[in-house]
Amino acid sequence: MKAVVIRNGTDRQYVTVADLPVPIPTGRDDVLIRVLSVGLDGTDREIVRDRYGVLPEGAEQMVIGHELLGVIEQAGPESGLTRGELATALVRRPCGDAACAACRHGQQDYCQSGAYTERGIRGADGFLSEYVVEQARYVVPIPAVCAPYGVLVEPQSIVEKVCSQIAIVQQRVKWEPRTALITGSGPLGILTALTCRTMGLDTHVWSRSGDDSVNASLIRRCGAFYHEAKDDGGTALPDTQPPGAEDRHFTSGLQQFAESQDIRPDIIWECSGHTPLAFESIQLLNPNGVLAILGVTSGSRRLHIPCDLLNQEMVLKNKCIIGSVNASRADFVTGIRRLQEMERDFPGLLDSMMTDRLAMAQVPELDFSSVAVKAVVDLAGSARQAYKAGDEPI
Repeated sequence: MKAVVIRNGTDRQYVTVADLPVPIPTGRDDVLIRVLSVGLDGTDREIVRDRYGVLPEGAEQMVIGHELLGVIEQAGPESGLTRGELATALVRRPCGDAACAACRHGQQDYCQSGAYTERGIRGADGFLSEYVVEQARYVVPIPAVCAPYGVLVEPQSIVEKVCSQIAIVQQRVKWEPRTALITGSGPLGILTALTCRTMGLDTHVWSRSGDDSVNASLIRRCGAFYHEAKDDGGTALPDTQPPGAEDRHFTSGLQQFAESQDIRPDIIWECSGHTPLAFESIQLLNPNGVLAILGVTSGSRRLHIPCDLLNQEMVLKNKCIIGSVNASRADFVTGIRRLQEMERDFPGLLDSMMTDRLAMAQVPELDFSSVAVKAVVDLAGSARQAYKAGDEPI
């Protein structure tokens, strides 16, 4: 079978398409999944562009890809699953450390040891291959009606994790959020905007994508407000400062924008991966508000921040910060329901998000900067063609 792998090279890792044996289920709870589509995100961009990947111990290569949509071809007798079901799979696997209570109780998305593995990312083969074998406990069935957008379940699960944690944290107060502000209009930002709209929130998205971009159009289609972030000459502290240098902190213009538009958010979702925005966002939140950080970026940027002011904002106004990078089975299940709500409320919008449909051979040299919104690798034509509700898999 064909698969996209990252391999150790002479000087550095490289990504290529390889021929691998079709995996064989060995356990009574194993399932063989024929892969229909795999979504690509920022982590995949780092792996493909920057040749970053943590291979399994002792291995020379690893299959990449972690946003799976497939159809079950074989189901072990103890799997509880059925041939012909659409499915996706969790990404993270428990660390196995007996001292890690989170992994011990099936909450590997909260792993305490940091020794977890993640399929297609860290220490385990991913899903960008024609077939995948998976244990049933990590497989999440998807209704056939979700075939056209089922590849979005994994990224939506990241948003759902935040929603579930907000629901727990905000039991502390009678809270009636009205307004959400989202920074970033990539796939995660758009899914977050759709989520907020299904919740009935006034939703504003602030992003550097052009006002006439596909991203902006998609956001407006769900009834959210799109605001293009203009370059206001904001400054960042360099790695070294000369003695006596002026004490200054980063500004991106977010605060000025929100004040000029009189936007007072109860929830801010940082989906851009631009770290300084998280610090600016704290000041903008209404009392009792929540800042959710979903974006991550590598680097070692140094900033001067008004730490006393931010401390006062957090303590005196009861503000909360939540991060989300991986999700549990419950979040996947909730994500499936939410995607169905989105499709009901905004028909066709999810399909429109997936702007770049790729073949496997295009992945190693993909220029991610050319992707309009969301890139999806189709291994069997489109999911809509490869699987129809009520049909046997073809």
